Amino acid sequence: MSSVKDLLAWGVAQLAGYRDSSSEAGILLAHALGRDRSWLFAWPEAQVGQSQEDQYRELIARRAQGEPIAYLTGRREFWSLSLGVDRHTLIPRPETEDLVEFVLARLPDARGIDAIDLGTGSGAIALALASERPHWRITATDRSITALQQARQNAQKHRLRVDFVQADWLHGIQGPFQLIVSNPPYVASDDEHLRRDGLDYEPRAALVSGEDGLRDIRRIVATARPRLAAEGWLVFEHGFEQGAVSRALLGKHGYHDIGTGRDLAGRERFSFARA
Repeated sequence: MSSVKDLLAWGVAQLAGYRDSSSEAGILLAHALGRDRSWLFAWPEAQVGQSQEDQYRELIARRAQGEPIAYLTGRREFWSLSLGVDRHTLIPRPETEDLVEFVLARLPDARGIDAIDLGTGSGAIALALASERPHWRITATDRSITALQQARQNAQKHRLRVDFVQADWLHGIQGPFQLIVSNPPYVASDDEHLRRDGLDYEPRAALVSGEDGLRDIRRIVATARPRLAAEGWLVFEHGFEQGAVSRALLGKHGYHDIGTGRDLAGRERFSFARA
């Protein structure tokens, strides 16, 4: 048997090519042991059972091959919520929290709000909003039944009220809504990033949107306005080079109060408008 300290040192060495190798080795060992990371540092000389050591070594090997940490642990933190994720759901990104902050600031505590999250995946946006605005009536849609099952489990875990509906964007959805929000696929089919940063492990349908990455954004912009209440908001995430074309699309379809929000790195990350 090996000690916690020795296994951590081995894991860090195996992940030497990763910027956060020490943190990632600790996350994976804590996961294999069913402990939190603070326990590892409190008990560095503790001996690890063989089955747990084997599990840890397998996790490290998979991470070294590029598999994302979130899929290895089955968890991802988003808006202080621990969300279950798997290979059927996109891994929630910190940048999407900027979109959530924008929505909450624009609708500070309005009541009687009907909101819908399109392509919810793990439920990240819908559940973040539900955690802050429990009196809103929130619907979340996705084409994938498997993704919806994961999102429902996340809602149940956190005791958040969201209605989940299988739908292809807004097809079959009536409204009206005071808020339509989405983090749709927006990567071009030939984008070189699809072969890096573990993206090849994530569901392609949640990433890729046609040759230019805008197919789904075009569809959402075109179909959302008739389903928005007067002065209702449409807010959607996009790539950092897609702000100008997103604003142009919104203008073409008759929206007003059009703008684009930036992430913490100053990159254009989501666009918004009102009906």
